[in-house]
Amino acid sequence: MPAQLLDGVALSKKIRTEITARAAIVTAKGRRPGLAVIVVGDNPASAVYVRNKVKACEEVGFHSVLERYEAEMNEEALLARIATLNADPAIHGILVQLPLPAHIASERVLEAIAPQKDVDGFHVANAGALMVGAPEFKPCTPYGCMKLLESIEYPLRGARAVIVGASNIVGKPMAMLLLQAGATVTICNSKTRDLAHHTKDADVLVVATGKPKMITGDMVKSGSVVIDVGINRLPDGKLCGDVDFDTAKYIASWITPVPGGVGPMTITMLLMNTLEAAEKKIKY
Repeated sequence: MPAQLLDGVALSKKIRTEITARAAIVTAKGRRPGLAVIVVGDNPASAVYVRNKVKACEEVGFHSVLERYEAEMNEEALLARIATLNADPAIHGILVQLPLPAHIASERVLEAIAPQKDVDGFHVANAGALMVGAPEFKPCTPYGCMKLLESIEYPLRGARAVIVGASNIVGKPMAMLLLQAGATVTICNSKTRDLAHHTKDADVLVVATGKPKMITGDMVKSGSVVIDVGINRLPDGKLCGDVDFDTAKYIASWITPVPGGVGPMTITMLLMNTLEAAEKKIKY
């Protein structure tokens, strides 16, 4: 039998209903949650993500600010704008859409965002806090993956979890969250020797490499949970993940579809982080 789907669309709707209700309470207390999104340059993929984020803010009752700048914008001007938003009491979350133009240092820009407004969870202070289990905000994509596992009440304590991809955005924070949940974690990458040896040992397999259909069904453990973070556009225009869904779905017990799995959850957890940032500012 094919695996059951970890439906990110359905779970996202459920969580956004909660966010909407909590946002209304915060707004009634005079602190409407506010998210500022900064886009530098004209990256087509970024444009889609940003449009979805702004739309999601409106749907849950947030105040949103979208600022677009030409690719020629210099780094100092961007840093100055972030400093202004850091001081703006109407803004609780600041998101700078990546990638940035090559002449702007992403690390410097991300570290300019006040940690208490870093709703992406990328600031080095938040990354360090995550390491010791006390983050201000959890990075949105790993946070969404954990919510998907929580939705099926998967017993992570003692489970073997394998992550393919070691980025600061997904792989490393995903490992920290799984470790904190009691899993035994292995981090691999696209160059790991005998990768299948590790992936076939995984009760929970999280793949985030950016390589289309890299993980095939014969690399998946029978009965495992497969979370595919990747989203790639094939030459024929169709979208696919980093896992070969058509073969893996007959081996796994649960699997995320692409699209409709992790993607909706990433935006939803961004909203949750922004809401929580606003809630922290309220004096009950």
